[in-house]
Amino acid sequence: MRATAHSKAVERVIRLCGVHDDARALRLALIDEIRRAVEFDAYAWLLTDPETEVGCAPLADVPWLSDLPRQIRLKYLTSVNRWTELDVPVRLLRAATADQRDRSLVWRELLAGHGVNDVASLVFRDRFGCWAFLEIWRIGSGTHFTDAEAQFLTEIARPVTEALRGCQARAFDVATSAETRTGPVVLVLSPELEVRAQTPETERYLRILVPPDADRQPIPAGAYNVAAQLLAVEAGVDDHPPSARVHLANGLWVTFRAARIGEAGPRDERDITVTIESATPAERLGLYVRACGLSDREAELLTHLATGADTRDIADRMFLSEHTVQDHLKSIFAKTGVRSRRTLLTRAIGH
Repeated sequence: MRATAHSKAVERVIRLCGVHDDARALRLALIDEIRRAVEFDAYAWLLTDPETEVGCAPLADVPWLSDLPRQIRLKYLTSVNRWTELDVPVRLLRAATADQRDRSLVWRELLAGHGVNDVASLVFRDRFGCWAFLEIWRIGSGTHFTDAEAQFLTEIARPVTEALRGCQARAFDVATSAETRTGPVVLVLSPELEVRAQTPETERYLRILVPPDADRQPIPAGAYNVAAQLLAVEAGVDDHPPSARVHLANGLWVTFRAARIGEAGPRDERDITVTIESATPAERLGLYVRACGLSDREAELLTHLATGADTRDIADRMFLSEHTVQDHLKSIFAKTGVRSRRTLLTRAIGH
């Protein structure tokens, strides 16, 4: 990529980052712009819970859709270029493995069979957490990703990370009504992540989270991801808990959790249950703090505020003057875009 074209492509991406408030719309716009600068044949872009780093709310275009559960399972069990292990924003498969791509479990067991030649893995991480990961694939015997293309992807990682985090923060702006809180709903998966059974409301949740085309059944990709993380924990590949918080709609945040069913028989032969339920006030608060970029001290203050403490109580608990408490509150208001404690708590904890 020429230097001038490179710079203009970066500028277009940065411009798009300031246009969209919704994470799905932002990713759709960005993926088209990225494709103009870096050619690829397929991709998967997942938001992640910034604390557990487990994927949810996927956006993808892959030709091997029937293999999706298998791909997710293998991706979580693969240590090579795993997003949780990347110490740089971008890593290329052929470069990372010195062209020994079979060192990657997901390439060896799945992607090679679909003719994937190279993979670019991107992680969108800042000091507040991991917000997303993206993988783009080149299929066929063509060229692999170049250093110049990797440099372009590296340069856009920071502004895209900030934009994605901002989208997550703005998803709290709508107050959640009591009528929208429900759950838990349950999905039962086999050890290979095949759907065994589900409760009646499960499909409704999944259909809202990732709307399917036409009248097709929704793909439970969020459930596949937390279940795959459970497998990764059991295999010792990663130690993050198998759970993820994700915005469903209209200010409603839900938490996906995975666990084995029962205790009879070998663990790896037992089915996996994935529960989906409204995020608790504490779960919402923890995510809100990260999404809005609050400092540790501001997060502590907001936690006290959520318990019903007033300015004097907070000052006593934090060993601060009431004046300093007010200064911290002003900073929180500036970062969250609210003007009152009541609105702040409504967004942070949902009521």
